This record gives sequence, C-alpha cells and structure tokens, in this order.
Amino acid sequence: MTKHFLEGLRTLILPTAILLLLISGDSVAGSPDGDYFLQVNKSIDVFGRVYKEITANYVDEIDPERFMQTGIEAMLGSLDPYTVYIDREEGDEVELLTTGKYGGIGVTIGYREGTIQVITVMDGYSAQRQGVAPGDRILEVDGTLVSGKAPDEVRHLTRGTPGTEVKLLIDRDGEQEPLQFVLIREEIRLRNVTYTGYVDDGIGYVRLERFSRRAGDDVRQAIRELKSGGELSALILDARGNPGGLLDAAVDVVSKFVPKGSLIVSTKGRKSDAEKEYRSTEEPVLSDLPMVVLTDRGSASASEILAGSLQDLDRAAIVGDRTFGKGLVQTILPLNYGAQLKVTTARYFTPSGRSIQEIDYKSRNKDGVFASHADSVKREFRTAGGRTVSEHGGITPDSTVKFPDEPSMLEGLKRKSMFFRFVNAYAGIHKDALPAEASPQVLSDFKQFLKDQSFEFEEETESKVRELRAAAEELHYDKGILDDLDNLSRSLTGEKERAFERHEDHIKHFLHVELNARLNGEKGRIEASLKNDIQLETAVGLLKDRKAFKRIIKG
Repeated sequence: MTKHFLEGLRTLILPTAILLLLISGDSVAGSPDGDYFLQVNKSIDVFGRVYKEITANYVDEIDPERFMQTGIEAMLGSLDPYTVYIDREEGDEVELLTTGKYGGIGVTIGYREGTIQVITVMDGYSAQRQGVAPGDRILEVDGTLVSGKAPDEVRHLTRGTPGTEVKLLIDRDGEQEPLQFVLIREEIRLRNVTYTGYVDDGIGYVRLERFSRRAGDDVRQAIRELKSGGELSALILDARGNPGGLLDAAVDVVSKFVPKGSLIVSTKGRKSDAEKEYRSTEEPVLSDLPMVVLTDRGSASASEILAGSLQDLDRAAIVGDRTFGKGLVQTILPLNYGAQLKVTTARYFTPSGRSIQEIDYKSRNKDGVFASHADSVKREFRTAGGRTVSEHGGITPDSTVKFPDEPSMLEGLKRKSMFFRFVNAYAGIHKDALPAEASPQVLSDFKQFLKDQSFEFEEETESKVRELRAAAEELHYDKGILDDLDNLSRSLTGEKERAFERHEDHIKHFLHVELNARLNGEKGRIEASLKNDIQLETAVGLLKDRKAFKRIIKG
C-alpha cells in the first residue's frame, strides 16, 4: 500500500477515535477500574492494525471504503437497530426526517409487477400539474434506464436541487407509445397532517402521519380549520401507522392540548447531559375538549410519546391496538466526509415515569434474537388521576379494538397489488368516467380481471388439510381415511371458488378506496378508508357517550 493510502487511513481512523472518546464522555473518568480510556485506545489500535494488514496483504484486492463500512456495520450490529452509520448518499434521508422537505417532483414510487411505478401523486407539485398519474411505469429518468434498479435508486435520480429539470419517460396503460414528461424539481414539503375533517356532528378528525419539525404548527392549523368549518366539540387524533420522528416535534404537538408547564416526557441516558425534562411552554389550543388518540402496532417512538403523555395526564383516551414499544432516543453526530452516526443516547419516560421500551437490546437468547422485557420486571405506574398503567410494552389502549384477521384471499389480493393494478387498467379504459363506487359492473370486471391475471391464493383450510393428509400418509392410515381427506380437499376447492362472493363486502371496500385515490388523490384515499373503520367507530361512539368517556379518563 502507498504512502498516500496510509495517510488516508490515518485520516479515517483518527475521527473514529475522537468520536469514540466523545461518546465515552463522563464514563472515562468514572470507570470503576480506572482504565476505560486505555481499553478504548487499545481497541482502536488493534482495529486499525487489523484493517491495515488485511487491506495490505489479503490475497485479493480489497475496496478500502467498503471494507471499513462492513466493519462499522458489524460493530453497530451488536447494539440496537437504531444505532446506524449514515454515509453521504443517505444524508438526504436525514434531512427529510428532520425538516420534512426535499427537492423533488411530487411522487411516491414503488415496485409493482416487476417495474418501477408511480404509486401516488402529490397535489400541487410538478408531476401532478404536468399530468403524471398513479400506475405510470417509469422507463427512464434523464435518459437513464431504471429497469433492474431498486426504488431507492430511482428516487435518488428524481430528487435534486429545486429549480432543476428532470425528464421522465413513462409507459401508461391505454397509450400506444411511451410518454415524455419534462418536470421541474421543487421543494417538496411532506405533510405531517394528511387529513382534517369532521367524522360526526362536532367530532373533528386529524390524521397525523409523521413528526417532522413543523408537526406542532400543522396540528395547530388543522384545529383552526376544524373550528372555522364547524362547531368543534371533540377531537380524534389518528396516530396509527405513524413511525415517529423528532422528540421535540412530539412535545410541540402534545403542548397544544395540555396546561402550560405540564411535564410531557423526560429522558435519561448514560451521560448526565442526556437527563432532561420536556415541558409545555405555551397555552394549549384545546385545553378541555374530549379527545381520543387512535394507535396501532405501527405507532412508534414520537407517536408513543404523544399517546403516553396524553394518557398519563388523563387528557385523552387511547383507542385501538397496543403501540410498537420504542422508547429509545437517537442523536445524530456528524463524521468526516459527509457521513453521520445516528446513535442511541437515552431512554425516554412518560410523565408517570414509565418506559415503554419493549425489546431489551442488552439480552439475546441462544439464537441471537433480542428478548422482550419479562412480565416479572414490568412495574406499574399511576396517571395524574390515579389510573394504573404499566411499563415495557408500548402504550396499552384504554379501549383495545383490534381489526379481525383478513381472509387469505384479501391478503393475496393486497400482496399482489391487484386492486391497484385493476384500477390502473380500468382508468386507462374509462378515462372520462371513472366511478367512485364499486358498482356491480365494476365488481364483475374485477372478477374477470383476476381470471385474466390467473390470480391464485391458498386458503388456510387447504393448507391444514394438506398437512393432515401428509401426516396421515406418513403414519400409514387406512386408505379410506386418506380418501375422505381427498374428498374434503375437493369440497374445499369448490368452496374456494365462492371466495369472491363470500368476501364481496371487503372487496368492494378496497376497490372503493383505490378508485377514490385515483379520483381525489391522498385525501380521497383517506376519506374512503375511514368507512367501516371499527377503531374510528369506537372512538366516535366513546366521544358521543360522555359518561363512558369520563369513566375511562377517571378510571
């Protein structure tokens, strides 16, 4: 290896050493055995020597940067999954997380039917104004073929500095030739609040999908819209599927509903400066109206701060399913060459003092799988009004409402994007008269579409009977029993052909959602999806029955 390489190696390892010393912080001086610093220094020396010897002497030439990144990822793999190395190319995603904005054309893309397709088009941006539509298949971006590329790679091609030009070559159902679009990148601001409206008399509804920097302002504006559009007497805040975001943003949102000075969340970590209390510093926008927060297993991190603090302060009832259980705080530290390190630096605690972290990342079983906190170590805490809540398991709703398991046919239809694909084809044929409802004719056309696509699925009863027959055959059961099982299997096949009729209501609902998404964008999708939402219906019923609501809040 050359002198220049060794100099480059020193510049790569030295910042790592400095970073490790910074992270160790107070623990160096306070180490029980007094040699923590020496252990860190020794480890860095050994790591650097191994790296140098391998890159210099291994039988095949090593890519130095990739080899170093492999080592970093292996080290971090022994910690929790939220402590990660972020290279320069991924830096835009950090900016998107914190600010909620990026330079792009206003589309979301995904992988469907072996191609990169436009999934949704955002209102008001270049793609929507120029006529790009959901279901469009992207062939090229600025002359670069996207076949074989991952969605993230294609997103990177479409994003860039606002004001710059990007050309898309699109294949669309109903068009004989590919379409060329010349789009201008703009500053795309992802909305924290994606829907605001009334779901019943006086009952407002706000869909909160993320916690970027402006989340608190967006919630405040949503409440203003509700007040200007009707007599707001109760509020449902929907945090289902919200993976979280910034801790400060969660505090800002909660501050809109609790008395000034209220403790919202606290953090504790290994270093003393990680111990903080976050309190409301403003007068609430809604201080006394009844509230429900909707949660599910996709509600995580900042969403759990929201639900946990409003529950602990007896400010809102939580309805839905138990949350994810992520009670860890990450800090992003800058490294050299545009890279960053996202590292877990603290745990957060709700106002009652409970941690909602479910997985114990310090403990693994014999297979190397992280363990959940045992029930025996879970403590109970009290809300402001004296209700009992427990730690280490996410936020448990005050009223648990779970959606029933979906039939296997519906799972197959959604997994293979059949609703999306059908509406793409249907919209190409019915350009000027796309219906909003799944009429009998639409249902008939969809059934024929599934036949044309040779859609197949397996019902649970089929797999159970097949397993039973295999076991019976292995145990040499009588031929008559095997014949009975074969007859049962044939009967189930006949019943399976009736699956479309048995699940017609569900199929109509999902077609209704997809059709409205095509007609009215994301707003149309959300409005349509709220129909037959049993968790939302429970929340509405609870807010209309004030005695029941008070019984929950007062325990």
